[in-house]
Amino acid sequence: MLKCPTCGMEHTANALSYVLCTVRIAVSFFAHDGLGLFCTQFRKKKLKFCKSHIHDWGLFAMEPIAADEMVIEYVGQNIRQVIADMREKRYEDEGIGSSYMFRVDHDTIIDATKCGNFARFINHSCNPNCYAKVITVESQKKIVIYSKQHINVNEEITYDYKFPIEDVKIPCLCGSENCRGP
Repeated sequence: MLKCPTCGMEHTANALSYVLCTVRIAVSFFAHDGLGLFCTQFRKKKLKFCKSHIHDWGLFAMEPIAADEMVIEYVGQNIRQVIADMREKRYEDEGIGSSYMFRVDHDTIIDATKCGNFARFINHSCNPNCYAKVITVESQKKIVIYSKQHINVNEEITYDYKFPIEDVKIPCLCGSENCRGP
């Protein structure tokens, strides 16, 4: 049993390094965001993926989500840049239209193309309702998507991809008033 330094509750650590809350119907995990250890608790959000007006598929809220709540973790395989480059070429050769790679830092990329969760369907927006945050859980970096504002039922979940390191600019299709354009 571990006592959370933030919420004060007792938790049992499981084999996946997550901590399951024994009191509330919630999931907790101890993480480090560069400022210190904290306990994040969240109830799994009801989300669905379906056709999007932004691009192909999108992720949508099936329940209201308050501002500053954890929405979903971006899950996939942690790979290095050289592997990401090889996979992108292979995915192109195989005719896979989209690859779902998310850069964690200079050395690590999460590839959710073939083994990810619904978070891979979150589309870019220049006026997003969510943001991505890199946290560290037991020395492993993870990407977690948080809401910036209240999100209504059936509203599409979006965040700003930023595209800081990519060689080829990916066109923006968000259509928001302050869109940075194609």
